Amino acid sequence: MREEEQDLFCVVRDAFRVFARRSSIGPKFHYSDTWQLIINTGTTIATFLMVFVIQNTQNRDGKAIQLKLDELIRALQGARNKLVDLEDLSDEELKKLEKEFQRLHRQSQETDTQVAKTESRR
Repeated sequence: MREEEQDLFCVVRDAFRVFARRSSIGPKFHYSDTWQLIINTGTTIATFLMVFVIQNTQNRDGKAIQLKLDELIRALQGARNKLVDLEDLSDEELKKLEKEFQRLHRQSQETDTQVAKTESRR
């Protein structure tokens, strides 16, 4: 570690130590039930807020991925543009598409099997 980085690390570590010592409320309440209630409430609130932060981040990431996939579908010649907004379809419409893709998959497997049999006869 370079000397500048080490100095910064020491400063941050010392600042954290001072902050932790001054913000420690356990001794002020003599580690009583009130102290436990404050700590439990604080951690519950922090956890609750972090769930929202994480959910927001995941929603943004999911939306970004959807937009990237939509752009790929739009850009590919022969791709069905009706697949661009799949997330907006009803459950019934999604089920129909799923069955269609399962059918296409089965046809693809059958074609692959037939090609393999033909090639093995040669």
